[in-house]
Amino acid sequence: MNQPNTRKTLILAALAAAALFAGVACKKPASNAAPSAETFGAAPVRVFKVLRAKITEKITYTGTIEAWNKINITPEVGGKIALIRVQAGDRVAQGQLLAELETDSIRLQLKQAEAGVAVAEASHADALRNKERMDRLIKENAVSEQQREKVQLAFDSAAAQLEQAQAGLNLARHALDVSIMRAPFSGVIASKNAEVGDVINPMMGGFGGGAGGVLTLMDYSKVKLVVAISSEDIGRIRKGQEAVLRVGSFPGRDFRGSVNVVNLTADPLSKKFGVEVVIANGDGALRPGTFGDLVFEVQSHENALVVPQTAVLENAYVFVVDGGKAAKKTVALGIQNTTMIEILDGLAEGDAVVVEGNFGLEEGAAVQVLEEVKK
Repeated sequence: MNQPNTRKTLILAALAAAALFAGVACKKPASNAAPSAETFGAAPVRVFKVLRAKITEKITYTGTIEAWNKINITPEVGGKIALIRVQAGDRVAQGQLLAELETDSIRLQLKQAEAGVAVAEASHADALRNKERMDRLIKENAVSEQQREKVQLAFDSAAAQLEQAQAGLNLARHALDVSIMRAPFSGVIASKNAEVGDVINPMMGGFGGGAGGVLTLMDYSKVKLVVAISSEDIGRIRKGQEAVLRVGSFPGRDFRGSVNVVNLTADPLSKKFGVEVVIANGDGALRPGTFGDLVFEVQSHENALVVPQTAVLENAYVFVVDGGKAAKKTVALGIQNTTMIEILDGLAEGDAVVVEGNFGLEEGAAVQVLEEVKK
């Protein structure tokens, strides 16, 4: 008959235990508990191990690719174009016939000049015979001095007439020769600037407001670029120095050449110095009129301590990972290229410098290395 009381006692005990558990669960932690590193986490970074390598400082300038040799084919005399034997894009050899003017009148003048020379030669030969005869008679005192002078004058006149006739013949031959246009060097016809029947006047720089010349001939078996170098850089450029050309149409390909000309005086307007670089172009890949970047290697150090440029902040310091924490190191810098920079002082080979995640880092901050970046 004590069962109801026993059941009541058990229920009260269970309620008391539940109340005690709830009180413990709701209790707040002490306000002065220190937060752990795991609560906020370490800063994720990527590092680079300082190494020794060759580093080269480079400067880059943009220029226009030009043919090594270019000329507008123009006759020295005016006239109507009778024949054009080539088209744009044709390859031609030195001395090859390219075009010619109408030469009928020039050929008639040539015949006239040849006839004039024949007459003058005959007159000269006759005067020479008379002079030789007179010289013999003079020795025999058979003629007077007045007669000798007359024969001598006739001979001198015949000689002058012969010289004049020969000059006229040479002039006619020259007119015929320059009316026939030949390639002065081997190359490619870059453009055809005239048509058969056009009248060209070299004294006017072309014909009828045209492009100048009958044809344009280029030799781009090698090319040249002329770039304007600043006064800060010109002292590091010298004749014969190697330069590398890079063009957008050939990514990853380097065209190597050398400095051919370094101007000693600056342009009066830009205050920059002209530098010409020559580059072999045997396969014709480089086309005149396109742009390219010329890269000059101006300084090189062997076995230098190097790090990526991203490691250096404000050109003054880097962060090194030491025992899971960031250590700030002041550095002295040397030469640099587009990606790497030389460290003269402040680091040792093998130091793990932060290259990603270094912005905002503080001395002694906990870091977590995600990856070691290779060169």
